[in-house]
Amino acid sequence: MNKLVITVLAKDRPGIIAQVTTDLFELGCNLENVNQMILQDQFAGFFIVEAPQDLDPDVVEERLNTASDGNGLTVYVHRPDSRRLPGSDDGQTDIFLITTIGPDQKGLVSRFSTIIARFHGNIVNLKAVFKGGTDPNANVMSYQVAVTKEVDAPAMFAALREKAKELALDIRIQHKNIFDAINKI
Repeated sequence: MNKLVITVLAKDRPGIIAQVTTDLFELGCNLENVNQMILQDQFAGFFIVEAPQDLDPDVVEERLNTASDGNGLTVYVHRPDSRRLPGSDDGQTDIFLITTIGPDQKGLVSRFSTIIARFHGNIVNLKAVFKGGTDPNANVMSYQVAVTKEVDAPAMFAALREKAKELALDIRIQHKNIFDAINKI
């Protein structure tokens, strides 16, 4: 197995996904996971591929950088660590959605992620949108946190609620399965 993790950064423009995936296809790679986002005017894409056994990560990186032909892509390719992390689909992990809404303040992500780390929760996805100002609906942080049986979830949730109260933020904590059931279309 020759899994590769590919990170692509660039100023956003049409065609980045088409270019990268075409190059990967032509190199004989099979896409397994893709996650891409636009933050303001910046593109960030993350690709996990199964590459041919003899395909070196440096060759993939060179091809993707060369193929961008001055279009401003910055590409990094590496082999992932084979250890499984908490939050991987191991059947032993619960995912909780933690959302805070309220006025923007410096250090919000740091404060909440530090609490989660202290209890050994693993943030598997984070989206923070800060628009500034005091409109409580303009500043939202949404965490997906993997919680294993080793995590004292009630104590972690209590600490998060206390921090939210201290910072005048509304906080919602919900198991992903409940969230999915309530929000199913």
